[in-house]
Amino acid sequence: MTDLPFGFSNRDDDDARKRGEEPSGADPNNPFGFAMGGAGGFDPSQLGQMLTQLGQMLSGMGQPGSAQAGPVNYDVAKRLARQQLGSANSPVSAGTAAAISDAAHLAELWLDGATTLPAGAGRTVAWTPNDWLEETLPTWKRLCDPVAEQISGMWTSQLPEEAREFAAPMVGMLGQMGGLAFGSQLGQALGQLAKEVLTSTDIGLPLGPNATAALLPAAISEFSAGLEQPESEIMVFLAAREAAHQRLFQHVPWLRQQVLGAVEDYARGITMDFSALEEAAQGIDPMTLGDPSKLEELLSKGTFEPQTTPEQKQALERLETLLALIEGWVQVVVTKAVGERLPGAGALAETLRRRRATGGPAEQTFATLVGLELRPRKLREAAALWHRLTVDAGMEARDGVWAHPDLLPNSDDLDSPASFMDSVIGGGATAFDDPMAQLAETEAREAAERAARKDTDTDDDTV
Repeated sequence: MTDLPFGFSNRDDDDARKRGEEPSGADPNNPFGFAMGGAGGFDPSQLGQMLTQLGQMLSGMGQPGSAQAGPVNYDVAKRLARQQLGSANSPVSAGTAAAISDAAHLAELWLDGATTLPAGAGRTVAWTPNDWLEETLPTWKRLCDPVAEQISGMWTSQLPEEAREFAAPMVGMLGQMGGLAFGSQLGQALGQLAKEVLTSTDIGLPLGPNATAALLPAAISEFSAGLEQPESEIMVFLAAREAAHQRLFQHVPWLRQQVLGAVEDYARGITMDFSALEEAAQGIDPMTLGDPSKLEELLSKGTFEPQTTPEQKQALERLETLLALIEGWVQVVVTKAVGERLPGAGALAETLRRRRATGGPAEQTFATLVGLELRPRKLREAAALWHRLTVDAGMEARDGVWAHPDLLPNSDDLDSPASFMDSVIGGGATAFDDPMAQLAETEAREAAERAARKDTDTDDDTV
């Protein structure tokens, strides 16, 4: 499986790709490399040969679901994912399910004092990897379909007008082939991710059903094996993070659509450099078209390279900022809720932050499926802003920022938050841009808190 679908590459590589030269003799009106007959006319006889070869290829696939309509064959995806899960799909025991329910209940009680948003999950469940696959697939369809549709639609749009009528049957076949190839890649990725994801919101997106919090105990046990904290504490910490995400997505009604819509906007902005397709088509051996693996090999070599557009960059910036704000808010709220109750909470938060920032399995899989890096690059800045709002403006003012999307800070605000702070709490926020002033204030506050705790302990001893 390639790192990115259909030869997707990191958006930072676009400039390097643009330096490539077009193959000699390339015709921009003939993106597939078909011979167009004498004097530039379309030659239906060659199309007939192609249709025959492609028909043999499709009939040779012979698998259920191969004729499924749509840009992605999800029957194939589910079948491959389940095969990959194998024995890792053991049922959750009653004791483990009860432990997760208890952890979620405790986490909700603690969160009540850390945010004004009420509980958002109507239930908390323990999922097997297969449960995760079934419950999140509807959201994956919403995320993956626009990418596949955009790519398949480009093939037709690049054909000359006179060729489209003749090519219609072939385009349908290519659509089925592409659906199988994308479905195969999707199945492999989801099968791997289902064994590694810890909660339903592990990548910051609301993948599961509405108002349902979910933890995956098998993955949590494996994750806990390399850490010093007891697994029971890790489970409570992860339950608190899941519950915080659910409170945000449930009680900020526009947020789910904003996040998923940013991914869809990115997908709709995909454009392709068909010069690479021309070059690949010229090198295709017709005798190998009967082997489906050759198509996947062609796709994996980066033949269909997307070009990052200004619209995509804007959508990606919106998405990254939203994810950073979501993750930063969850981090601040969970730290407030469990920080003094779970001694290892700080270390766990840092472990998860590094797992995400360095491209953990969830982030890598999302890049594979949707073609973009789902990484909140300004998480530290967002967490610092939410923390400062909590200290200076209070919990209600901080959570009130989520009342409308126009009230949220943008990417520039995360870099230079003084003006945003002024808009929320009034003047005096310029100290936030002064690290030394911020450090001095933090030290003074912590000293006051330690003194208050010491006085409380002394009073208790006296009694």
